[in-house]
Amino acid sequence: MDVLDGKGGYEAELNNWVNQEKSAVALLNSVGSLMYNNGIELVFFRNHLVDINVTEMLQLFDYSKNVVHDNIDVHTVALVAKELLDINLAPSKIDIGKLSSEYALEKSTHKSITDFISSKLGNFIGQDKHTFQPQDVVLYGFGRIGRLAARELIKQAGKGQQLRLRAIVTRNTSDSQLIKRAALLRNDSVHGAFNGTVVEDLANKSLIVNGQIVQMIEAKNPEDIDYTSFGINNALIIDNTGVFKDKDALGRHLKGKGVSKVLLTAPGGEIPNVVYGINHKELDLNRTDIYSAASCTTNAISPVLKVIEDNFGVEKGHIETVHAYTNDQNLLDNMHKKERRGRSAAINMVITSTGAGKAVTKVIPSFKDKLTANAVRVPTPNGSLAIMNLSLNNETTLENFNNMIRKAALEGDLVNQINYQIDPELVSNDIIGNSCCSVYDSNATIVSKDGKNVVVYAWYDNEFGYTKQVIRLAKYIAKVRRLIYY
Repeated sequence: MDVLDGKGGYEAELNNWVNQEKSAVALLNSVGSLMYNNGIELVFFRNHLVDINVTEMLQLFDYSKNVVHDNIDVHTVALVAKELLDINLAPSKIDIGKLSSEYALEKSTHKSITDFISSKLGNFIGQDKHTFQPQDVVLYGFGRIGRLAARELIKQAGKGQQLRLRAIVTRNTSDSQLIKRAALLRNDSVHGAFNGTVVEDLANKSLIVNGQIVQMIEAKNPEDIDYTSFGINNALIIDNTGVFKDKDALGRHLKGKGVSKVLLTAPGGEIPNVVYGINHKELDLNRTDIYSAASCTTNAISPVLKVIEDNFGVEKGHIETVHAYTNDQNLLDNMHKKERRGRSAAINMVITSTGAGKAVTKVIPSFKDKLTANAVRVPTPNGSLAIMNLSLNNETTLENFNNMIRKAALEGDLVNQINYQIDPELVSNDIIGNSCCSVYDSNATIVSKDGKNVVVYAWYDNEFGYTKQVIRLAKYIAKVRRLIYY
């Protein structure tokens, strides 16, 4: 039969697609209701579902088929998600893909879908089973990472929100400066327009972002601020200025009134350098008040290196980062205190140094003296690549090696850190907006004939992927952790 005859294949395929779209709409409605009314976030095999459209939702089912190797359909997932609306669950994060796949396999052994969910999420039922007070957050500085953090904190707000953006500290809060800050929050040349509203309240020196009042505070010194005068207490300060980088300098924040913890969005001296997912559980939260989220590159390479070290052992290696240019470089040739960085960032590849190789040892001590590293800044505004050439202690094959990384991306402690990619056409722009700090390019991996040397390619959104890691760590040290079903 001709597939274009209007009666056979064409119409059947179209109707099938439309029915999938209807179920996707119902699923996304449940995602929104659960998030904003119940404080429950649904993800689909670790992929975020908030603020995506119907087509993007359906594309994730290709991901589940090709990467997860699961053929769950959208109708089943929508059914399971709808059922969650009628159950009194505590604030939590639930992988609806995993849960729905288990339901498809086990439904014959349960009386009903409600019975199935009760058996899986029994410990989640009852709001009183897992409670916490939302944590006040202050962004100290409002640059690239600060603005992305603000967007993400605002987006995650809901009935069970964990972190509340209460204030932003800058050196100037004049009307013109506040208007400019609001404009930079609304629009971004790399990440696009903010999906929400930003209203300047000049009289009260604040921004009203999606209905949340964010106080704009002017200060020259962190110790001079009395946050309690703005109704802010026990605040977590996220310092993204790049000015204060060691324990003593960051400790000045703790001298201000209303501050309990400080988190630096850069490598720090004399403080714990943390890559969430790897060494965050080693922290003594009751005795430590200042933390570093390390660097974007350290967050990108550490998860993959951890998996490789644990499974094969690394004898030695070299890491070359192909990094987007940053604000510390010159737009046009001019004076600069560092070699080569004074040359125009927009038209040159620039060799420079990176401390990521040594920084890994603070996160994974077994890499001490094993790695060398260098960097090349390239003419792209965002999106970077780490190329890791590693000598292994134990041999492997390309198939086994990729499967090992794939498993780590789907199971265990690094599911939010590693995104396993199979797209043979993947380029740097494709990973912009990826919520994982390390995007593993399986098609680019090279394994030597003897199986003892590998070359690994890990992409990373050096702005957004890193910001997501900062917020994950912020939630952990603020002890506002939801129940998780992965």
